[in-house]
Amino acid sequence: MGCPVYTVKEMLARLVAFDTTSHKTNIPLIRFVEDYLLHHGVTSQRVTTADGLKASLYATIGPAGIGGVALSGHTDVVPVVGQAWDTDPFTLTERDGRLYGRGACDMKGFVACVLAAVPDLVQRRLTVPIHIALSYDEEVGCTGVRPMIAELGGRLVMPRMVFVGEPTLMTVVDAHKGPVRWNVEVSGRAAHSSMAPLGVNSITYAARLIGELEAIEADLKAAPPSPRFDPPYATLQVTEITGGTASNIVPVTCSFGWEIRALPGLDVRAIEARLTRFAETRCLPQMRATAPEADIKIRRTNEVPPFGAEAGSEVVGLALKLAQQNETFAVSYATEAGLFQSGGAPSVVIGPGNIAQAHTANEWVETAELQRCSAFIGRLADWAQG
Repeated sequence: MGCPVYTVKEMLARLVAFDTTSHKTNIPLIRFVEDYLLHHGVTSQRVTTADGLKASLYATIGPAGIGGVALSGHTDVVPVVGQAWDTDPFTLTERDGRLYGRGACDMKGFVACVLAAVPDLVQRRLTVPIHIALSYDEEVGCTGVRPMIAELGGRLVMPRMVFVGEPTLMTVVDAHKGPVRWNVEVSGRAAHSSMAPLGVNSITYAARLIGELEAIEADLKAAPPSPRFDPPYATLQVTEITGGTASNIVPVTCSFGWEIRALPGLDVRAIEARLTRFAETRCLPQMRATAPEADIKIRRTNEVPPFGAEAGSEVVGLALKLAQQNETFAVSYATEAGLFQSGGAPSVVIGPGNIAQAHTANEWVETAELQRCSAFIGRLADWAQG
């Protein structure tokens, strides 16, 4: 049997057909990619979760044991539940130069371009290897890529540089914000609402904490703007809240979540410390005067570092050359680039599609964008051939 060869569209159709919504396994997709690569003589290594239900995949085309260039993409997608699709979201559908399907833009389109290029890449005499790095659970906090990054420089070759293929309309992105999220649990004391002074109202004190977050948000907006970003400041917002049990009971518990979309260089720990001081000095003394058991717990639940390429970065210069551009951009959404860079692999973000289509009903990517991405990979292969 001959080696399988797919056009980008055919490969994207195969990838979209795997329902890799983040709460589901991605192993069938990973197995398909492993088998496809192996047919072309390319071995790969998994980094698997403890329960075996998800895995990242790392493969090298070209000389072994050399840094090279990694092409990185995540395999998971966001849910389609509650969205009104005109077509089956897991069947790729072409219409008027657009390819519709969940993940077509974010970001199986990039992965399809990379995998469709494999037959060409293996035929070349690469002097710089090209690594393929596929991750999972990017959509729930960039959690799946972290175990793979932890193995770079050990079981897996540390790449010299990384191209993260999130949708940028094939422009070069060298900076983005980073989401940091917290959960706050406020514990008071229950009482009959007619005897409110005997209790400690957790919702009231949660509201005071949220008021302090509003003051912090105002300070962030008042800071010198970073005009490369839209909006040009770090944003802060409360995203979830729950509390109370009945209308005639002083609420004993209230919890809320909040996040910051941090600019590169923002000290998020100083902001966390400010809220902690407010809790310790302005809330807890009053709460514990009535209820010594009262408490406020502030817990950081996830952090994706903001990304900023270093001045004169080799990977940014190469991306500009291959993209045939001379300008870089900054975006407000997050990617795995900051994690790769923190792990020792200088990174840049460039990929097909418009981020405005990500996560939407009737998600699509233009075929022209995929063509531009494939041309970019072809030029990368020319460069890696020396």
